[in-house]
This record gives sequence, C-alpha cells and structure tokens, in this order.
Amino acid sequence: MTKIKFCGLTRAEDIFAVNEILPEFVGFVFYEESRRYIAQKNFLELKKNLSEKISSVGVFVDEKISIVAEIAKNLDFIQLHGAEDEKYISELKNFTDKKIIKAFKIKTADDLKIAENFLSDFVLLDGGAGDGKTFDWRILKNFERKYFLAGGLNCENISDAIKILKPFAVDVSSGIETNNLKDAEKMKNFARIVRRR
Repeated sequence: MTKIKFCGLTRAEDIFAVNEILPEFVGFVFYEESRRYIAQKNFLELKKNLSEKISSVGVFVDEKISIVAEIAKNLDFIQLHGAEDEKYISELKNFTDKKIIKAFKIKTADDLKIAENFLSDFVLLDGGAGDGKTFDWRILKNFERKYFLAGGLNCENISDAIKILKPFAVDVSSGIETNNLKDAEKMKNFARIVRRR
C-alpha cells in the first residue's frame, strides 16, 4: 500500500490531527524562506506530542551539514530540497545514520536518470518546490526506484496518481491546506482516498 507523508506541519493542531490519522511520515521545514518554516525549539515542542507510530522528516535546503546533523538527532529522516550533491550526502553520512531523501524537480526524462542512480536512500520526485505544481506523470512509467511522489497532489487527483503510478509514498502539503494552514478534514479525506486504493 502507498505510504503517506504530510509535509509542513507547524502547529499543535496539526500534531493532534496526524496522531488521529497516522500517516507513515510527517515533515517539518527547517528552511527560513519557506512560509512553513519551523524553528528548532518549536519543532521540539511539537515532536514531544507526535505519535511514535509516525516517522518525522526534516526538510532542509542547502543547509550547513553541521546544522542538519544536529537537528537530525531528533528526526527519523532527512529530506534535502536544494542543490545538494552526492559529495554533500557522503559528508553528511559521516555525521548521521538517518535515512536521507533527496528531492528532485522533474521536468524531463533526463532529470529522472539522475534521480534513479543518486546516492540517497530515497528520492522524492516533485513538480516544483512546495508550490503545488504537478508534472507529467507519464514519464515515470519506467522509473524503477522507490520514490515519494510530490507536487500538486490533492484529494481530487490522488486516486488517479496512485492508480497510474503505484508510488512507494505520496507527499502532500498545499493540497491539505485551507488559507495556508493545515486542514484536518482535508488531511483525513486525503488519507482515506489513499488507503482505499
């Protein structure tokens, strides 16, 4: 069954909702330019109340390795959303044993070739950068590696995405928001559709 990742949690209400829904992963954004940015001290407060059944993922963008490794002590996974290359990941692995998800912005089949052989433990295939844009899913037809599908997913298109692609996991952020805040009803509905497939 396709796994679920709700990304960009910022409030106690978000934690309450996910503890009820139990997605496999939740993401916290440690990138200050994101509107979903969360400071480390606020993250630690939320993390205390997060169900142990849910894996926490920290999202970073071209951050210093020392900072990523420090925050990762309280995470289950690290997600890299910038220009981090394999050298960066090799160095990061000297400081942490946490699994690494590398995000790729997919425009063409050439982008997929790089993602397919990349050093990270998992890859996330995105249409944009948290901006709710999809991409042409047909180019994933022969993509062999396990991946997180992201970019423009919502309650209207997630059923088709799973039916067509059968991804390892789906990652949603803006698609479960109302007025830029996580919406518990949309989260429940999204999870219900995914689990029905």
